[in-house]
Amino acid sequence: MRISFLGGGRVVRIILGGLKRADELPGNVTVCDPDEDALRTIEDEFGVETSQDCMNIDGDVIFLAVHPPILRDLLEMMESPDPRSIVVSLAPRISIHEIQEALSHQRVVRVIPNAPSIVNRGYNPFSPADELTETDRKTLRSIFEPLGEFPEVSEDELEAYAVITAMGPTYLWFQLRELEVLGMEFGMDSQEAAAAVHSMAAGAVEALYTYSKSDDVMDLIPVKPLKDSEDDIRAIYHEKLRSLYRSLKE
Repeated sequence: MRISFLGGGRVVRIILGGLKRADELPGNVTVCDPDEDALRTIEDEFGVETSQDCMNIDGDVIFLAVHPPILRDLLEMMESPDPRSIVVSLAPRISIHEIQEALSHQRVVRVIPNAPSIVNRGYNPFSPADELTETDRKTLRSIFEPLGEFPEVSEDELEAYAVITAMGPTYLWFQLRELEVLGMEFGMDSQEAAAAVHSMAAGAVEALYTYSKSDDVMDLIPVKPLKDSEDDIRAIYHEKLRSLYRSLKE
């Protein structure tokens, strides 16, 4: 299987990193990007082929791994791929139909990638064009299932997943890191603080979503030091994420 990436940024490193960690990195991978430094980083880390020519990209699976404004410009310049190729867009906003029209190519799928894929714990929802076959889906699963969960969803939901799952770790990571800092300030060493926060966060998520009396979970701890700030934090979530969602849908 030949896999090509149009773009050599963070999302490509996430996907290749997860595949390498799972020992599932395909033998025939090409990454194209005009940035020579980005390509050198990819070459050094993954040992794949690279190119600065992105106009004649081909492969059994072709990933469009650039941001929406750049992708729209590239779609106008790209040659139509081989009809047998599967084109995978990793960008929000740009619809399957728009990609099909721009490339004169029907076998298109959209995926909203998730950064924890780099450690094989990703959540990568996808929505395929009607023209994708079960064989095509099997090909996609062979790439994405080593990275984590790979649920099929409606295309109309993909922007919601972009806000909740793709960007979701950024809402939590800085808070978890701050708890580590405080743990060290309070007397833990760095390894103890990291282990404590990791175990606490994993257990908290598990309890919230699997405890038989899930409505009672938030009342299991009597002392809530941030309770007076909870409404302010919720307001920030609502303001920022609703605005982001609207911008993606528009």
